[in-house]
Amino acid sequence: MKVKMEEESKKTKKTKKRTSLKNIIGGDILATDFFRRQTKLLVLIMVLILFYIHNRYACQQQMIEIDRLKKELIDIKYDDLTRSSELMERSRQSRIEEYIATKESDLQTSTNPPYLIK
Repeated sequence: MKVKMEEESKKTKKTKKRTSLKNIIGGDILATDFFRRQTKLLVLIMVLILFYIHNRYACQQQMIEIDRLKKELIDIKYDDLTRSSELMERSRQSRIEEYIATKESDLQTSTNPPYLIK
């Protein structure tokens, strides 16, 4: 009786060890004892893979947004620099005197130097 049981267990072990391409493609490999015991681990691995993919995609989107904002910031800085230089040019004393002279105003440049009140 023990001999028959040992022979049957050897036969089942031999059939368990054989995996063919047909079993893998057909999905029969997923019905094996190993995969049945490890289903929770496999589900956890799949969830972690999905989380990794989502995290990478979100990171790439943020990097694209950061690059866009950096370019926009550079454009704004150049615009600010241009406006600042224009303002400096328009507020020079010689430019103001020219502007007043063309408008035929009674304003004149002061001949007395400024003095401090203490």
